[in-house]
Amino acid sequence: VIIRTPEDSIEMNHFGRPLKHYHAQQHTLVLLSTIVTVAAFSSSLVPAASSIIYSGRQRICFGNKAFHPLFSQAATASPSNVEEKSDVLVEDSEGAVSTKTSYVLEDGFIFGLENSGLERPKGKQALLVVEDDSLETKPYQVAVVASTLTVHALFMIYCISAMLQQDSHIYTNSVAALSILFSSWVLADLGSGIFHWSVDNYGNGKTPILGSIIAAFQGHHTAPWTITQRGFCNNTYKLCVPFGIPSIVAISAMSHHNPMITLFFASFLTLEVLSQEFHKWSHMTKAQVPQWVNALQDFGITVPRTQHALHHMAPYEGNYCIVSGVCNDILDKSGFFRRFEKIIYEINVVESNAWKLDPELRSRTLRGEFTPKS
Repeated sequence: VIIRTPEDSIEMNHFGRPLKHYHAQQHTLVLLSTIVTVAAFSSSLVPAASSIIYSGRQRICFGNKAFHPLFSQAATASPSNVEEKSDVLVEDSEGAVSTKTSYVLEDGFIFGLENSGLERPKGKQALLVVEDDSLETKPYQVAVVASTLTVHALFMIYCISAMLQQDSHIYTNSVAALSILFSSWVLADLGSGIFHWSVDNYGNGKTPILGSIIAAFQGHHTAPWTITQRGFCNNTYKLCVPFGIPSIVAISAMSHHNPMITLFFASFLTLEVLSQEFHKWSHMTKAQVPQWVNALQDFGITVPRTQHALHHMAPYEGNYCIVSGVCNDILDKSGFFRRFEKIIYEINVVESNAWKLDPELRSRTLRGEFTPKS
């Protein structure tokens, strides 16, 4: 009589776990995508949430009415909202040194609102709206970006290798790996759009935690060409904080080093870091970028110039996604952002900046007309 223990009949995967559990994990992609969508939306609402809380603390109540000094037109119309700082020296790609004026973006600034205090500069002069910001690439920025992208790449290589080492299921695992990379590309675009919408429309330079990022995004509408004068590391290093090494290490640990989950998030986080560079390319002409960048835009892998140009038309109410732009059409046509702007307004009477620039948009949204006019 041969006695077989349960361990003898269980095939193990690369990580030493029962293979049957590994197969079960392959069917969790849809669930994973749903969870990540919710997580991306929730995390991207942080600027709006912090703005609501901050403005709520500043609210002055008169009977049944509430006055929000940070978001009133009287507050935003004050030229003192923008404090001019001292000039800074900036070196361009050819080594020429020029003087650029630096500004601090204060409370209530909305570019395009009459008398907002900051006008679009003539020509292509760079405009810095965040204190201590600079177009110069610093060594620490290079170190942060290089280490972040290297670690993310190593995670992705290891996870793909682990999946493909299941010899009897190499075809299935190859398809699974490609599906994970594709889904992370789509959801990274969605996440970039939600984040972009929230920082464009809510908060200001003094919003806790995210004030400088909010000021940079909102000030970008003043001189959008400024981003084209930034080097790769100078342009992307700030995104290495929320989407960097600690994030992927924590996610991998929480998933018990599941290769599929870790691969998804390593790709997702990498694309979120690179989204700002894709954004920069969309502001550059075909002659200013390498031919392979033009090819990426032509194939829709990164956000196209023509699509993102639509975002820079007042009141800046759509085309927020900046990874590939693949989610822009469905989000805008479904009235996705208008619905949440109405919810936020009903919670704490905080209006989006798009509403302030377009009173008709505000009226239509409050009436429940969320989709664009045909």
